[in-house]
Amino acid sequence: MFTTEFLITSLIIVMLPGPGVIYTLSTGLFVGRRASLAAAIGCTFGSIPHLLVSILGLSALLHLSALAFQLLKYLGAAYLLYVAWSMWRDTGHLQIDQRRCRHGLRAIAVKGFLINILNPKLSMFFIAFLPQFVPLGSASPALHLVLLSGIFMLITLAVFLLYGLFAGSLRDYVIGSPRLLGRLQRGFAVAFATLGARLAMAER
Repeated sequence: MFTTEFLITSLIIVMLPGPGVIYTLSTGLFVGRRASLAAAIGCTFGSIPHLLVSILGLSALLHLSALAFQLLKYLGAAYLLYVAWSMWRDTGHLQIDQRRCRHGLRAIAVKGFLINILNPKLSMFFIAFLPQFVPLGSASPALHLVLLSGIFMLITLAVFLLYGLFAGSLRDYVIGSPRLLGRLQRGFAVAFATLGARLAMAER
């Protein structure tokens, strides 16, 4: 039912660096493995609204509404820039640990959810990607899209968990080097700022 082509294509797409990948990696490096798992789960669930929008055909409406697209685009860009500013502002690993431990794993997951949900390009991507793998003449194309979406989300979760666990395994080495820690923080901050700027300037 699910072709090898779909599985391989989904895996490649999920592995490509984006806001969710960067957030999961940075969380694993700076906070730890458990926190990276929460980030991975949050980012994965952030795909659900986009999948639902695609399945229900609302992406076409979003595509036609320039105002709706622009509003969501700028909200997403502003949030990514806020994440970049927050990460750049933190100058020490103790400050990061205390703040995030205080907020808890739920807040980390919610942040990952928001990072993915405030990305209008994701809806556009799903409306163009998933239908390609629905067999012609399918008796229930909507059900097929739901199943494809579920498989895609499982792949996303698995890949993000691996990213997070890998980053978490390097945490002791990273926090043992304040200079490296600072460089990584600023590097991730620049990455988020770049993604935010690209999203703000993106055309449909």
